[in-house]
Amino acid sequence: MSSAIDTAANDAKRPPYMGYAMAAAGATLFATKGILIKLAYARGIDAETTLALRMILALPFYLVIGAHAVMSQRAKGQQLPENGLLMRAFGVGLIGYWISSYLDFKGLEYISAHFERLILFTYPLFVVLFGAAFFRQPIKPKALLAFAVSYGGLALLFTQNFSTFGASTMTGALYVLAAAVTFAFYQLLAKPLIMKVGPQLFTCIAMGAAGIAVILQFLATHPFEAILVSPSLWGLGLALAFGATVLPSFFLSAALKQISAQANATIGMLSPVVTIVLAMAVLGDAVSGTDWLGAVLVILGIGWFTLSERKG
Repeated sequence: MSSAIDTAANDAKRPPYMGYAMAAAGATLFATKGILIKLAYARGIDAETTLALRMILALPFYLVIGAHAVMSQRAKGQQLPENGLLMRAFGVGLIGYWISSYLDFKGLEYISAHFERLILFTYPLFVVLFGAAFFRQPIKPKALLAFAVSYGGLALLFTQNFSTFGASTMTGALYVLAAAVTFAFYQLLAKPLIMKVGPQLFTCIAMGAAGIAVILQFLATHPFEAILVSPSLWGLGLALAFGATVLPSFFLSAALKQISAQANATIGMLSPVVTIVLAMAVLGDAVSGTDWLGAVLVILGIGWFTLSERKG
């Protein structure tokens, strides 16, 4: 009996390695999003159409996975979440996967993929600030030190890339900054719901809500035939829907169940570095030595925070 108790205690103390791994995988897959969107824009479609393609192709995955989650709960004799929880998940999904995504997609109409990713990933700072201001979450000194190192790297990258864009830079930057703010709120609001609803069902509800809103938005702003795009655009839409939306959204929700929103947000800062590499390889963007110095600082900040979080 005592052996079983000791084992359970050791499991409770064991660092959430899988949570860190899923956060890193989600960040890497999310990093492909801006590249795919830029490829779609190069073929002549706008933010609303690209977002509609993404959601039309992603929704079937979420419907199937959500139905499976419900049937699994019923087979185990578990009660489904109360209607109030489901409605809250629906609303939080609109914040994180409709409003934030739309602002991000609009920003990408004006600025480059790696510049967008750098601005978007200021959201960990907002997670910490909003968590302290509205959710009574303590600000850990080690998180602030990690942010100082990582944001120093982001500042270098920002400065290097700012001069390469024209007058539209401010418009795109403001769109993406607003996306970062709304996504920070999503992370803080989503974690308690994930704990109660479960990561799979929560993600399906949240993405389903966003998918409905995106399709209604498209129909309100575009003629129906605007969705009848070329096969190559449907291919990009499928890659955006599954590889850059479905998979990372489940990784993100599962990671949030095991690690703190601050830890998840800090590990997610790997994403700008991955985007820079992909922008060079796929879009042909030029990256200077200053860009790489900034990237190294970002990685150092993430690595230090992750190791200290495991030891803490």
